Amino acid sequence: MSTVWQQVEVRGTADVPGLPGVRVEALPVFRDPRGSLHELFRVDEIPAGFKPLMACSSWSSPGVTRGPHQHVGQDDYFTFAGPSEFNVYLWDDRPGSARAARGWVIKTGESAPSRIHVPRGVVHAYRNTGSVSGLVVTVTSLLFKGEGRREPVDEIRHELNPDSPYKPPES
Repeated sequence: MSTVWQQVEVRGTADVPGLPGVRVEALPVFRDPRGSLHELFRVDEIPAGFKPLMACSSWSSPGVTRGPHQHVGQDDYFTFAGPSEFNVYLWDDRPGSARAARGWVIKTGESAPSRIHVPRGVVHAYRNTGSVSGLVVTVTSLLFKGEGRREPVDEIRHELNPDSPYKPPES
């Protein structure tokens, strides 16, 4: 099965057409002579119903793809601010959706900093398309491995299944 890809631009705040619950926001960046401040999230701007419980960060080397995976009970709120560039890939795996037949790609990072809300059931992956390591901050609605890190991780890791229909494009 091949995926039909739809480009999504980072401009203002917008729900992704055809992908309910996914929202892309241009990251508020405030610059002054000292440098810049990036607003990762504000309780008065996060999607309705999203209750953040923890935050983590990851660095991805150039060319590295993380995912695709999805969560059963967790919602994610990603920040892509640089110092590299990323492609974010999304597929809707919820009942009644197009599943792997339709995908969305968002070009983001240093040149187009963004916050992206990805609700449970939406398969997601991101690839560092830049030439330097890139930072991603993730705010989640569940604790990693649960309270005290004693529970299984809420992840369906499609990247471990060679027969998975969820595959980002090669380039």
